[in-house]
Amino acid sequence: MKPVISAKEVQELLRKGGDPASLPANAIYTPSARDLLRELQDASRKRSSVPAAAPAAALRSSRSNAAKETPTAPAPAPAPAAPPSSASAVEKIFHSPEVQALKEKICDIGRRLWSRAYVDGNGGNISVRISDELVLCTPTLVSKGFMKPEDMCLVDMEGNQKAGTNNRTSEILMHLQIMKVQPKAKSVVHCHPPYATAFALAGVKPPTCMIPEIEVFIGEVPVAPYFTPGTPEMGKHVADLADTHNTILMGNHGAVSWSHSPEDAYFKMEILEAYCRSVVVATQLGVEPKTFKSSQLKDLLKIKQKLGIPDPRFDLKECELCDNSEWRPGVVCQVPAKAEAPTQPDPDAEKLVQSITDMLLARIAKG
Repeated sequence: MKPVISAKEVQELLRKGGDPASLPANAIYTPSARDLLRELQDASRKRSSVPAAAPAAALRSSRSNAAKETPTAPAPAPAPAAPPSSASAVEKIFHSPEVQALKEKICDIGRRLWSRAYVDGNGGNISVRISDELVLCTPTLVSKGFMKPEDMCLVDMEGNQKAGTNNRTSEILMHLQIMKVQPKAKSVVHCHPPYATAFALAGVKPPTCMIPEIEVFIGEVPVAPYFTPGTPEMGKHVADLADTHNTILMGNHGAVSWSHSPEDAYFKMEILEAYCRSVVVATQLGVEPKTFKSSQLKDLLKIKQKLGIPDPRFDLKECELCDNSEWRPGVVCQVPAKAEAPTQPDPDAEKLVQSITDMLLARIAKG
């Protein structure tokens, strides 16, 4: 198995005076570790006109391995973090090659959401934070399956539109509240995948300890209470859960996920929907679905912690894991059988039977 390198391990190596070039080239690097290596590379370039080759090689290797092993490919390079000082500066950022690449990525993800029936009509929205002050997002009243790069909008962290000819999505406030609560949330995807949304409609949290992929990349999926879409109240109640959960069901509405890139936020939607569909189908087989042992989930959580993905269950004891006591796989309705009314004898039939009986007895007596 290839080693997994976290940001904490990179920092420990630097603290001891180690060289990032000594990191194994075939390792899987967590998103935060890759970000740290990128920062080290940038800092080295500022100190010297010659780029630092070793950290760059490690970074390229980590990107390649991570893309093969886990769905956590890094997002395109963001625009400068410094807040723009004028409308012309904002427009320059909005039309920069880096942001253009993100626009195309958002359109690609929108088409995937639409083709999988995760959105209908004009539903769903996608956002990417491109600097400390600016967020790129999808427009309102445009199908996610047919968006074009020029349809995208640019807003500040309060939701004020700064660029774009279309009006921004009305639900951007929820995205921004998630980004404020969770600094790792660089991208947010919201949609309405049918099986996951069914759990949201029922107000039922999907059970745990059944499939490894959802445990490692998502974990428990809480249900936020329903509030009118696009309101600050809805955004607040979803964002309250975003600190420790990267994927959340929205009561009577749909689902939302966040990650370091739009691609990975979308991956979480695929994982969530496939899981919910599998659970629903399994409950129709007439037996109770089997679950992991708590010790087996503990092993998965160790992998997840190495990858730098948050989960509120890290500090729980084994006996506290795999608790699906609130999960009910379905309701079986039984209609009691109707009591049969007592039958009344037919007088004519009784007479006919009696006359036949008498006739047969008389023939036997003569014989």
